[in-house]
Amino acid sequence: MAVPGVGLLTRLHLCAQRRTRVQRPILRLLSCPGTVAEDLRRNEQPSGSVETGFEDKIPRKRFSEMQNERREQAQRTVLIRCPEKFSENKFLKYLSQHGPINNHFFYESFGLYAVVEFCRKESVGSLQNGARTPSMAMETAIPFRSRFLSLKLKNQTSEQSCIQSSNQLPPSNRKLFELLCYAESIDDQLNTLLKEFQLTEENTKLRYLTCSLIEDIAAAYFPDCVVRPFGSSVNTFGKLGCDLDMFLDLDETRNLSTHKTSGNFLMEFQVKNVPSERIATQKILSVIGECLDHFGPGCVGVQKILNARCPLVRFSHQASGFQCDLTTNNRIALTSSELLYIYGTLDSRVRALVFGIRCWARAHSLTSSIPGAWITNFSLTMMVIFFLQRRSPPILPTLDSLKTLADAEDKCIIEGNNCTFVRDLNRIKPSGNTETLELLLKEFFEYFGNFAFNKNSINIRQGREQNKPDSSPLYIQNPFETSLNISKNVSQSQLQKFVDLAQESAWILQQKDTDRLSVSSHQPWGLAAILLPSVPNRRSLTKKKRNRSANESIKNLLESLKSNRTANFTETNEKRTISTQT
Repeated sequence: MAVPGVGLLTRLHLCAQRRTRVQRPILRLLSCPGTVAEDLRRNEQPSGSVETGFEDKIPRKRFSEMQNERREQAQRTVLIRCPEKFSENKFLKYLSQHGPINNHFFYESFGLYAVVEFCRKESVGSLQNGARTPSMAMETAIPFRSRFLSLKLKNQTSEQSCIQSSNQLPPSNRKLFELLCYAESIDDQLNTLLKEFQLTEENTKLRYLTCSLIEDIAAAYFPDCVVRPFGSSVNTFGKLGCDLDMFLDLDETRNLSTHKTSGNFLMEFQVKNVPSERIATQKILSVIGECLDHFGPGCVGVQKILNARCPLVRFSHQASGFQCDLTTNNRIALTSSELLYIYGTLDSRVRALVFGIRCWARAHSLTSSIPGAWITNFSLTMMVIFFLQRRSPPILPTLDSLKTLADAEDKCIIEGNNCTFVRDLNRIKPSGNTETLELLLKEFFEYFGNFAFNKNSINIRQGREQNKPDSSPLYIQNPFETSLNISKNVSQSQLQKFVDLAQESAWILQQKDTDRLSVSSHQPWGLAAILLPSVPNRRSLTKKKRNRSANESIKNLLESLKSNRTANFTETNEKRTISTQT
């Protein structure tokens, strides 16, 4: 099953959400020095200390470098289902016989699981060679060489103890309410929200490991293929509990012959010609879907959705708790993830503002996990990026300016669409804007609460408003497939709801600091205030006032028409009297 999302202060009262089975892993570092987790723990900043702009001069990794490092790390990692009670020391001692361990952690998802990363890839093969296929009394087991293992205890020992694991989901509504109310400023509130909802190091490792496990299955049919995560899992805007989007990259398989031009032997295979690349994609995903359904360890609820605009295979990875979507021939989506990764990494205010706006939208049902006429998280992120491009000076560069910084290595054309932009973050000039998150949050609601959606579109390529090319209520240009509107699904009523809530939230945030209640009273203020349903209540009062004003206007108009009609009638009678006298 997928990890369910967590609602944010969405209804009439703040209550703790029901506890799910998936829990946050505990990172347990072992003897190997210089681990990624060790560096993160050393560099971790306390809540509220997130810097804005480019104060830190640490070189930023390219998206491709980050992906390759994570993928190599995942290939040295195994996933092990564990009993509820066992000796952790003996467990680690046994695994160490196959090679030194870099780090490990435990989490819960329909049982207790351990993620163990070895220092060398050879250790994984050694552990697999010592594993055995389970024997079934009534059923026949189909063996599949996987890095997903189970620990079976032969002898019960007195050293057994419960393994500690913490929650892997965001805090409950009540806990979040307390954190926001005790914050010192709106900036602190937004940074706290970001810290509590962003993907943890352990959760990110688990996502790459899940992709690596699926890659092992696909490689049986397509050697040298790569399964890469994209979307929220890698673009820096993912929150705990989000789905795992995976891209089956077959470029290495297709280009295999270019690296092997000599030799007397050719690989024998049957060429199957198909009329289009879409049909080839459907056939590839159909085969992978069948394999996942019948042989994929931990893969349940497999659905082959092959007639969608972008064909995909959807399934639940029960061991990790992720709801997964596997696609291929979807390279533009991966490039979009890279672009968002760059924007999210350039300035720490970007992610904090996006998380706050998404949280606000979900709290008021502006977004939904169910497809429909709602605004999507991707559209909201584009709106935040566009808003930050419009600041003076701009906080984020336009896509066209990123294109001008690109060199020959960055050139990228996908399906006739120009997807070229600079990949090296260190070549992008820092922004001189020093505005606070509090000001940016207020100005965001003010800007889009008065935006001319009826005639203007949003375009992050140029960072300026443009005339809408069609009559869609909300038009946000796709940054790469420029003829597409990524918000075409949004209805007029949903857009109007967004505008009304933005205006009300801007009004709440514009109140003076003296309106903030004391911390001891546990009353909402700042970000917490706009997340509560008091906003719709106030909006309904405003609507009543508007309706009353409209009714008064109609009444005045009718009275005016009546008086004009009376005057015309009197004037006509006077003319008739004069005519008769004459």
